[in-house]
Amino acid sequence: MSDFFHIALSFPTVIFTFLLVVVAGYWLTVITGLFEADDDATWLGLGGAPAGVTLSLLIALAWLLCLIGSVLAPTGALIAVPVVAVALAWLAVRGLLTPLRRLFPQGDTRSRGDFVGQMCVIRTGTATPDFGQAEVTAADGSSAVVQVRTTGQDRLVRGDDALIFEYDKDGEFFWVMPYESEH
Repeated sequence: MSDFFHIALSFPTVIFTFLLVVVAGYWLTVITGLFEADDDATWLGLGGAPAGVTLSLLIALAWLLCLIGSVLAPTGALIAVPVVAVALAWLAVRGLLTPLRRLFPQGDTRSRGDFVGQMCVIRTGTATPDFGQAEVTAADGSSAVVQVRTTGQDRLVRGDDALIFEYDKDGEFFWVMPYESEH
């Protein structure tokens, strides 16, 4: 067992041992909900699955291959072991992405920002700079009741048409303004 730790904590494997500790820490924070593992790693040519998953696989495989290479390679070739380990790990992860993509389908990527520019109908008694709700219809025909706020002295009442012109991410509401439709 001491040989294992000696190899894991000596050059060149120690590079990936440190990264493996970072990966373990990352997954602990994902489990606790501090981070989300949703972004893609397309910048590495490893798109189609969350970056946390692909980078974790890449680092874990590179560590394992570097560990094996440290044992098998002659002392003079140790400098090439990390490069070869990363290259082989990258190829392996590329091969694993095909089945992984099925686990992480690229579903509809709709966001609240899609409502900006849409018409809505006020559903609360009034909509003011402090309070209000409106019903908005999405492009697919579904409707949603959203939080809205007006600017300045605008005051809208139930049934009024309004135009959504901005989304406030911090307040999680839409800015609306009166809209008079031509009937």
